[in-house]
Amino acid sequence: MGFLFILSWISLALQIIFLTLSIVAGLYYLAELAEEYTTSTRRFILFMISFTIFVYIMLIFFEDFSWTMMVCGLLAQAFHFSIMTSFPFIRLLSLPFIGSLVMLVVNHLLAFQYFTSVYVPFTQVLAYFTICMWMVPFALFVSVSANDNVLPTTIGLNERRLGSSNPDVVSNYFSGNKKLGLLSLFNYVKDTLLPGRSKKSF
Repeated sequence: MGFLFILSWISLALQIIFLTLSIVAGLYYLAELAEEYTTSTRRFILFMISFTIFVYIMLIFFEDFSWTMMVCGLLAQAFHFSIMTSFPFIRLLSLPFIGSLVMLVVNHLLAFQYFTSVYVPFTQVLAYFTICMWMVPFALFVSVSANDNVLPTTIGLNERRLGSSNPDVVSNYFSGNKKLGLLSLFNYVKDTLLPGRSKKSF
């Protein structure tokens, strides 16, 4: 029985590794899709925000959640809408982005406070967290790198984003663009950990 106990821990470690690799591969694929199809990604995220607002309205009418939870949840969706006005350019220090992060923390605190005081089945708690609190922020997190391959169209936009007076829009963009997205992080980890193949010259 002792050997089987050791095997169970080894198999648990392997399962955790495979699950982690599957999640990373899925996130990498979603980040590539968001970067490749920015218009479709924007429409999809706007649909998710609208659906989340609809869910909050249904919760107001059919459930006994506190008004503070509902108002803070709708305020978070308003911040998400503000972020989408400049999508795929997401400024990490803008008021809508910081406000959405603050509301994410506040909504979690309010939800934990409510669900610890009122008994709700675990599946319903998970449904509330998944649809009302995690779905839109996760989509925004995956699509943060969507502006990495989008070129600026005017000098004014480029100067506003980069704070430069160089009239050459394209070269200034590529020289000053710092990629901070999820896909860039995965590519950095891949280039750091995995050895690159040397190309044969014939």
